Amino acid sequence: MANDHGDAGTPSGQAAHIGAHGHGARLDDATGTHTVGHEWDGIEELDTPLPRWWLMLFYTTIVFAIGYVVVYPALPGLHSASPGTLGWTSRGALAAEMKAADAGHAATRAAIAATPVEDLVRNTPLMRAAIEGGRAAFKVNCVQCHGAGAAGSKGYPNLNDDDWLWGGDIGAIHQTLQHGIRYPGDDATRASQMPAFGRDGILTAAQVQDVVSHVRVISGQEPASASATRGAAIFAANCAVCHGDAGQGNRLVGAPRLSDKIWLYGGDRATLTETVTNARGGVMPAWSQRLDPVTVKMLAAYVHSLGGGEAGPQADAAPIAAAPAAAAPAAPAP
Repeated sequence: MANDHGDAGTPSGQAAHIGAHGHGARLDDATGTHTVGHEWDGIEELDTPLPRWWLMLFYTTIVFAIGYVVVYPALPGLHSASPGTLGWTSRGALAAEMKAADAGHAATRAAIAATPVEDLVRNTPLMRAAIEGGRAAFKVNCVQCHGAGAAGSKGYPNLNDDDWLWGGDIGAIHQTLQHGIRYPGDDATRASQMPAFGRDGILTAAQVQDVVSHVRVISGQEPASASATRGAAIFAANCAVCHGDAGQGNRLVGAPRLSDKIWLYGGDRATLTETVTNARGGVMPAWSQRLDPVTVKMLAAYVHSLGGGEAGPQADAAPIAAAPAAAAPAAPAP
């Protein structure tokens, strides 16, 4: 009778046991749990059921995932994801947050808009707000060229020092930001053009080297020499009209000072030879064509605050009334 009912000790019972748990499976005496039939180096795998709490958590995540797909955008399509029943999008949420932030800064931005840029430096609370707004705008629009710390790099000016091509008061900085440098399409852009003395045949290669020697002497990089003496005469005839007799520069035409050790592209002989031979012509965007007027004004305030900002023509005037303090404005995306 036991054989007819498939007792585990009979051949039919053994077949049923193997079919349920795999070939070689047995009941583990120590745990009372069947093995799965896998064995390696004397170690066997038990067919232990998953904990009920783990199974419930697993089923819950499945239900949650289905609900999420229904409610939120989730399933990718050819051009966009499924919209979800709530109609929520991350872009829409960002737009709402930015709109709320702009509303909170509206009073400050209005005050900055109504204040001439030259007067910002005499209105401490408003200037502080403008600097913070400019700091945010700088991180979005300017770090790509001038660096995160505004220290610049080869061909891109360091904005932390006090060496300026067109002037370092807040009004001059604002003018530069508004109209850019050699920017096509803006008639008021800052424009200066140094001749390519070597490439255009104005000076011979030997004369270029003499001029380079003179520039390196007046900038304190090498001692006087016969080459520098010859270069001084060539400099007076060709370069002093823009750079000044002593290489002191000229902000009216954006000619850099050559008598210091601050260089936009480099002051070594090879770099100066390249500059005199082929000239330079960096370009900066006219930010008034890309950013709103308040943001451009805030950028001017931030750059002016970096350490090299100069006093403007109204610096000695009586302070104007301070505007009510408000949260620093957020910088809009370009």
